[in-house]
Amino acid sequence: MMKTHENRALFSKALLKATTCLFLTAGAGVSSVWAAPETTESMSTEMVQQQTVTVSGVVKDKKGEPIIGANIMEKGTTNGTITDFDGNYTLKVKNAKSILVISYIGYQTQEIPAGNSGKKDITMQDDSELMDEVVVIGYGTQRKGDVTSAISSVKSESFVKGAVTDAGQLIQGKVAGLNISLPSGDPTGNTQIMLRGISSLKGGTSPLVLVDGVPGSLNTVAPEDVESIDVLKDGSATAIYGTRGTNGVIIITTKQSRKEMAPTIDYNGYVSVSNILNRPDFMDADDLRQKWNEGYTFNGANLEDFGADTDWLGELTRTAVSHSHNLSLRGGSKNTNYTASINYTNRQGTFIKTDFEAINGRMDITHSMYDNKLTANVSTFVSQHTMPRSWNTYAYRQALIHNPTEPVKDENGDWFERDLYFYDNPVSYIRETIGEMKRKNIRFNGSLTFRPIESLTLKAMYARRSTTSTDGYYQTKKHVSTTKSGRNGYAYRYDSDFDNNLIELTANFQKAFGKHNVSVLIGYNYEDNTNSNLSMSNYDFPTDAYSYNKMEAGMALKRGEASMTSYKNSDKLIGLFTRVSYNFNDRYLLMASLRHEGSSKFGKDHKWGNFPASL
Repeated sequence: MMKTHENRALFSKALLKATTCLFLTAGAGVSSVWAAPETTESMSTEMVQQQTVTVSGVVKDKKGEPIIGANIMEKGTTNGTITDFDGNYTLKVKNAKSILVISYIGYQTQEIPAGNSGKKDITMQDDSELMDEVVVIGYGTQRKGDVTSAISSVKSESFVKGAVTDAGQLIQGKVAGLNISLPSGDPTGNTQIMLRGISSLKGGTSPLVLVDGVPGSLNTVAPEDVESIDVLKDGSATAIYGTRGTNGVIIITTKQSRKEMAPTIDYNGYVSVSNILNRPDFMDADDLRQKWNEGYTFNGANLEDFGADTDWLGELTRTAVSHSHNLSLRGGSKNTNYTASINYTNRQGTFIKTDFEAINGRMDITHSMYDNKLTANVSTFVSQHTMPRSWNTYAYRQALIHNPTEPVKDENGDWFERDLYFYDNPVSYIRETIGEMKRKNIRFNGSLTFRPIESLTLKAMYARRSTTSTDGYYQTKKHVSTTKSGRNGYAYRYDSDFDNNLIELTANFQKAFGKHNVSVLIGYNYEDNTNSNLSMSNYDFPTDAYSYNKMEAGMALKRGEASMTSYKNSDKLIGLFTRVSYNFNDRYLLMASLRHEGSSKFGKDHKWGNFPASL
């Protein structure tokens, strides 16, 4: 973020050396032209451009059959792709020395140099142990050797190590075609995930996230509690989720205990320190005064020497210390196993008043009875996230353009302000704002699994999610925006509630007949969502003590100048689905699925839709 603003730094030494006549826009009334002495410094720039290489080819198994959905990654980067229906791939890499990493479920991972030829056909070798491992797919699991769709499975031993902000960063750079990014260093920011690009005008790009089969988000599970993450990429894998799977599906499986496992307590945590990288090198007050003495002048900048020496960016930044702690308990007997964990995270941002605090608690109990024919599971997750609402990027801009001879406060202890357009004291702008966002999440789910015969599994699940958020901020009577506008204290508050109910009924039949292996799934799911919120703003308060917690106290309300809005909406979704998988001698694989889905969001005359897939 710092690099993008370097060219706006009014007092940058590097910029002064680079040119003798520089225009810097810093808001109306605060733009300047340097008039330098006649001597100039020459500057040479050497441009180095690496030759990129485009590599293409076909990925096949040892029998010569194309492998669909194999991952092709440039090692050490997030650059990657997957093979198409015919096993073809094309990938542009940095140079000929780049290493390609080729992986697919049930096969040994290979690494080969890109080289200069541009043509790389790859033959994958079976991994017999991996072929028998189980991956999570839509509404169930499947043996890796039977997978026909583009699915990537990442286990905990392959997760990204170190300090991660959420579960999404655990697989950053691990899955081809999955773009995971954190747009800024803001500790309150959320990881953004794009798997299948933009698929609709209003639907967004985020994939469906399932935590132990329940819809959720990356923030509703502590990274330390994650056992594996499975990514369903193509339409054949996600069609069974209907419209919800349009942008792909990410299935998160949390850590569970085993039967007859002795009680085990685990702790893990970390402490991290962060600073701004490539901090702009600004002129300080002494540098500025020296340039004045050397004959530099300023046209239209309204610059004066106010006698101070202020590092404005330094006033807004700090060395950030973050820490996270996770304590878990796992154990089990012959019929019952349990898991409980609590996680505390406190992250500081490098800018003042950018913090994030989270407390997460999880408990899971599974009990089997009647010779394991009937299994009951109850799981609950509770979290509270707290973050300040005082920071504003406008203050960062002000720190870049502010005169270093101006003090933070005047001789009376009041904030030093100048009556210029879009030119405000950045420290007061942040310090005189009081705000906080608090979000509480509760997730409960219970299930009954009945196995009347070995090849048939019947399951019923109910889940409920609730999220309550309170978001508010108050700009005090000393805040520059209230003093300039005469608002005498301004408050804003936003309260919202979200509730989700989910019911799923499934029947799964799986049977092997000699060289034939057949699996049939049928199911039904019902889901409803309710959103409601209330927002209000008011100003002209008798005291700052009320903050945003006594909104009616502002006199603007009595004059009819306050604002208030609210809304409530709900939607429902019903789905009937089936999937058939067939495997002959581990050579010929077939999978077909169909979902018949109805949604209140669909058009008036098109409430139902079909979502078929086959491979």
